[in-house]
Amino acid sequence: MGRYTALLRGIAPSNPNMTNDKLRGVLEGLGLGSVGSVLASGNLVFGTGETDVPALEGRIQRALTAELGIPGGTIVRELGELRALLDRDPFEGLTHGRGTYLTVTFRKARGADVTVPEDPDPRTRVVGYDREADAFLAVIDNSEPGRTPDFMAWLDATYGKDITTRTWLTVQRIVTKLEKIP
Repeated sequence: MGRYTALLRGIAPSNPNMTNDKLRGVLEGLGLGSVGSVLASGNLVFGTGETDVPALEGRIQRALTAELGIPGGTIVRELGELRALLDRDPFEGLTHGRGTYLTVTFRKARGADVTVPEDPDPRTRVVGYDREADAFLAVIDNSEPGRTPDFMAWLDATYGKDITTRTWLTVQRIVTKLEKIP
């Protein structure tokens, strides 16, 4: 059985239709096994014998929309991909902290060409683009709460709902939980 995470875009835990128990219930209703959640922001883990990731993404998203009215995007990644990303340690020597976020922005469009802006924003340092994980890696100066860095706005404008961003700490927590699925 493969171990996967579904990274959901646009989840607001204060919305009664977006609670972890309801999100898990949708995946369980699809017959996915060992369903769990990581934090309260749309990070679900599960096991399945299915291997067609685009089909899983579509099936999960259709169910979330039909059952809970959640229109955001769903991006699925397999444990091995995320474990390999952690092992490559693209943020070597950097620390995630209150004012500086290490971020990973996953793309749904696997293998498509990407352009990484050289100097997108004075508050952002783009570490790079990881082709294997299909993810942008960046260090975001988060010392001005409520102000979205231009780089994040560029990602949204360029890729729309086909991306979702997680902190490096969240990716680490997801992998830890996936590794516990039998």
